[in-house]
Amino acid sequence: MTILVSGGAGFIGGNFVLDWLVQHDETVVNLDKLTYAGNLDTLQGLRGNNRHVFVHGDIGDRELVSDLLSMHRPRAVINFAAESHVDRSIHGPGDFIQTNIVGTFNLLEAVRGYWDGLAEDEKQGFRFLHVSTDEVYGTLSKDDAPFNELNRYEPNSPYSASKAASDHLVRAWHHTYGLPVLTTNCSNNYGPYHFPEKLIPLVILNALSGKSLPIYGDGQQIRDWLYVRDHCSAIRRVLEAGKLGETYNVGGWNEKPNLEVVHTICAILDELRPKADGSRYSDQITFVRDRPGHDRRYAIDARKLERELGWRPAETFETGIRKTIAWYLDNQDWVRNVTSGAYREWVGKQYEVEL
Repeated sequence: MTILVSGGAGFIGGNFVLDWLVQHDETVVNLDKLTYAGNLDTLQGLRGNNRHVFVHGDIGDRELVSDLLSMHRPRAVINFAAESHVDRSIHGPGDFIQTNIVGTFNLLEAVRGYWDGLAEDEKQGFRFLHVSTDEVYGTLSKDDAPFNELNRYEPNSPYSASKAASDHLVRAWHHTYGLPVLTTNCSNNYGPYHFPEKLIPLVILNALSGKSLPIYGDGQQIRDWLYVRDHCSAIRRVLEAGKLGETYNVGGWNEKPNLEVVHTICAILDELRPKADGSRYSDQITFVRDRPGHDRRYAIDARKLERELGWRPAETFETGIRKTIAWYLDNQDWVRNVTSGAYREWVGKQYEVEL
C-alpha cells in the first residue's frame, strides 16, 4: 500500500514522513515544491530508502498530481502543502492565495478524478486528509472558551483567510462530489526541523548567536503549543479512524504567552549551554513593534478527538520544549544549512533588528 503526502519536506510534513516510515511499512510518495521552507536535509536519513519516493513538484500542477496518482495508486492523500507564515502573508499575500487556495483546488480536482476511477472497494477505503490551522477561527479574548469544531470562521490575516478558503473547498468537494475527506485544525506546532522564522526556533538560534530575541508588542499573545510529533500521531489516528467529512481540532493543552515561552527557552539554555561570561540569555530580549492585525489568543478544545478517537498528546510543553532545544543544540549542521543569507535578510526586515 502507498500514501501520497504533499508538502512532505516542510516542517510538519517532514516530521510526518519520518514518523510514518517508522510506524508503518507503507511507501510514501512525497510531493514538495521546495520553497524556502521545504528542506531536503530534513529527509537526509531516508536517502536510499525505497519506501520513500520524493517528487519535486507543485500541488497546483494538476497533470503532475494526476500522473503520480495513476502511477502509484495511493490509498490516501495527506495535504500539508501550504504557505504558512503570517508575517510573510502580510508582506506578500499573492503566494498564499496561489498555493493555499488555487493549489488546493487543483489538488482536489486531480484527486477527485483519480477517486472516481477506482473500483468500488478502493473508493470506500480511500481518504483525503487536509491539514489546516486554528487561525481560521480568528482570535479569542482571555476569558473566551477555546475554539471547538463548531466555531465559525473569522480569519484575520491573509494566511488564515487563505487556509479558511482551502478548508471550505475541501468541505464542498465532500458534500458536492462525495470525496471522502477529513480535516484537522491544529494549534501552534514546535519541535525538530522547524524553519527559523517562527518564534521558538528563532529564539533558540538567536540566543545561541548572541543576537536580539525579538518579541512583538508586549509579548502577551497567547498560543496553544503542540509538539510536532504529537501532531503527527493525531493525524495518523484521524486517517485511521476519523469519520468522513468531519473536522478534528488538534491541540496540545498548553496555553502560554509568547513572553513566557521565550523566558522558558532562555532558562533552559542557561542550564544546558551557559554563556561564558555568566550573563543570562534573557538579557537579549528586545520588544519590537507589533505586527498588523496580530491575534491576541488562540486556544484549541481537542476533546472531540479524545472522545471519539482516543487521542491525547504525549508531551507537555515542559517536556516538548526541552526535547526541541536539545535537538537544535545537537543538529547545528542542519541549522547552518537552512539559515541562508536570504533568510537573514528576511528576519532583519521583519523585526527591524540587526542580524
